Amino acid sequence: SKINSALKNMARKIITAIDLGSSKVTTVISSVEDNQTPSVIGVCSHTSKGIKKGVVVNIDDATNAISESVLAAERMAGVTVSDVYVSINGEQVTSLNNKGVVAVSGSEITIDDTYRAIENARTLSLPDNLNPIHIIPREFVVDNQGGIKYPIGMSGGRLEVETHIITAPNSYWQNIRKCVEQVGLNVYDVIFSGWASSLSVLTETEKELGVSMLDIGSGTTSITIFEEGSIIYSSSIPLGGNSITSDIAIGLQVSLEEAEKIKLNMSDILDNKAAVAKGKGMDSTPALLRRKDEPKEKKTKVDDIDLSGYGIDKRVSKSTLQEIVEARCEEIFEMAKENVSKSGYNIGMPAGVVLTGGTGLLRNITKIVQGVFGVSARLIHHMLVYKV
Repeated sequence: SKINSALKNMARKIITAIDLGSSKVTTVISSVEDNQTPSVIGVCSHTSKGIKKGVVVNIDDATNAISESVLAAERMAGVTVSDVYVSINGEQVTSLNNKGVVAVSGSEITIDDTYRAIENARTLSLPDNLNPIHIIPREFVVDNQGGIKYPIGMSGGRLEVETHIITAPNSYWQNIRKCVEQVGLNVYDVIFSGWASSLSVLTETEKELGVSMLDIGSGTTSITIFEEGSIIYSSSIPLGGNSITSDIAIGLQVSLEEAEKIKLNMSDILDNKAAVAKGKGMDSTPALLRRKDEPKEKKTKVDDIDLSGYGIDKRVSKSTLQEIVEARCEEIFEMAKENVSKSGYNIGMPAGVVLTGGTGLLRNITKIVQGVFGVSARLIHHMLVYKV
């Protein structure tokens, strides 16, 4: 009954997140019951519009894309949501590290003391247009004793906290908030997508040894770096999979739609799997007659690839395709390396580089990473396949 259904919804907590990407807007609705692991009950990825390189460029288009994604996820989940978490990304996202110091109020450090120390770290001189979206404690220092992750209950008179602060321009995230609120939803909090990805894909061992993570999306690449178990650097660069698609279109003289199809099927194309699959089709005509009817194939270069199996009337050079993609990937990684170096950090950490995001599925991309950064690389990817 409706009453039983309502009571059940009251007993569980509904958590909703919206990932605003340049290529798709994904809504995930999860249910949490009795402090158990959240279970996904609704999800939808809808084609993104009005968002470019992580920035809202058309509020009406972005609002419509968000609305379509949320409504489809709600239908799947059988619930109506009101409060949502929203991702934030783009080259406007920057970071810095800052300290906060307070005197301990009693004989032992309480959770209120830690909150005051973190709030003290927040009071730094930021430009008026910048807003802190995350203040992440890296480590605590109690009476000059460092390396403490959980100081609550410890004795001491002076509490210091090292924090990592991620910022974004006020206008940037206010425009995102406006789009979400026009759908009738309340933005409970905003989350830097690079930070969210790192929590999902990095292991505790990697973070302790020191690791870099690159989340390569369509329009942006998010960068996060960890050292001694804590985040030390966050940023984003305005290059991603769309740049590779554009290069393929220009280099091979095909449309953007065809270039995207080539990129998505690149491994199969380079392995000539389309041609093999085509040859396996069943035909009732006797083999001898088929041979007589078949036109003689034109001699082609060994390096040439026939794209007709993908609905593209074109033959392209395998080496040219690889060179186009590898050149752009190298540029993306060199830009990431330069951004990190400017902040005084090294992207080539001991545990290597972890790649995630749709573009991370490109063939041989880990080898390109190893060549640019000089460290090991591994790929991890979680793909949501629900679409409308």
